[in-house]
Amino acid sequence: MRRAFAHEEVVVRRGSRSGLPLIVAVHSRELGPAAGGCRLRRYDTWQDGLADALRLSEAMTYKAAVAGLDFGGGKSVIALDRDTELTADLREAALADLGELIASLQGAYRAGPDIGTGPEDMAVLRRFSPHAYCAPEELGGVGSSGGPTATGVLAALRAGAQHVFGSASCTGRTVVISGFGSVGSGIAAGLAAEGAHVVVSDVDQSRKDVALARGYEWVEPDQALSAPADILVPAAIGGVLSESTVPRLTAPLVVGPANNQLTEDSVADALAERGIVWIPDYVASAGGVVYVLSREAEGYSHEAADKRVQTIAETVTHILDLASTTGATPFRTAQQIAEHRLAAARSRVA
Repeated sequence: MRRAFAHEEVVVRRGSRSGLPLIVAVHSRELGPAAGGCRLRRYDTWQDGLADALRLSEAMTYKAAVAGLDFGGGKSVIALDRDTELTADLREAALADLGELIASLQGAYRAGPDIGTGPEDMAVLRRFSPHAYCAPEELGGVGSSGGPTATGVLAALRAGAQHVFGSASCTGRTVVISGFGSVGSGIAAGLAAEGAHVVVSDVDQSRKDVALARGYEWVEPDQALSAPADILVPAAIGGVLSESTVPRLTAPLVVGPANNQLTEDSVADALAERGIVWIPDYVASAGGVVYVLSREAEGYSHEAADKRVQTIAETVTHILDLASTTGATPFRTAQQIAEHRLAAARSRVA
């Protein structure tokens, strides 16, 4: 049974420099220090930013646990309202405020990039705390985590294809990628290189010309879920899989890096009832955090960290095999694996 308030620590503070709401949510440190990205985005209210931090930090706990990492789940949010102009000065001030807050937690929370932030922003945080990862390489970080995230998704996708189609190869298969940002484009390139028919979509119409120039087919965003496909890759915003959208899906396999893809946990059952195999998002998207924490927190070489990312395929195979044996959904099976690790950690402390 889940506790009424499961988070270990939540800090909400108004930045002294920026005046903006800052939120750090630590869901769990049972396996180790909490880690999770820093999100800088607009919300209708700061409470919406708090809800985002609470939800995403919990997902990070499960992501780290299933991936076998000795880290817990956290998230930070800088909440902008709809009317505030994000000038360069305000951005710098907000990041300085957050860096100061992260430093005050003394390593209990480790930050990385998320929606609205990138390596240069992590460099600002590092002025205040060493526990900010993915700064540019020339400043001691590993840079963008987009590449390792895409690598992990491809590993998960191939393991899913082996389970669904009997072959890990995507040669000749139609893959629709909804979201053509840094991670989505990396997934597209990997699939095209092995002969997949790649179809991409993005709300940013400026990316259409780039996609077409690379030889991909384009589909409009409102048609991406229902486009004929063997595999659907949600690679943009969350909340795309719901009771109303599941009936529109054509792909028997859904696997992608978008966070919080299900609007409700019950959607996992709706997918299973339609015979659609859905790889839990926090499993498929773990490549970035696995790589970054391996390199920056644990001192792995690039080669060793990349090899660790590739083990996501083994994790997916284990989840799908266990789900088939027990009759549970992959969603519930992944949850059980994570909860088992967390329970074992609690028992050691007790």
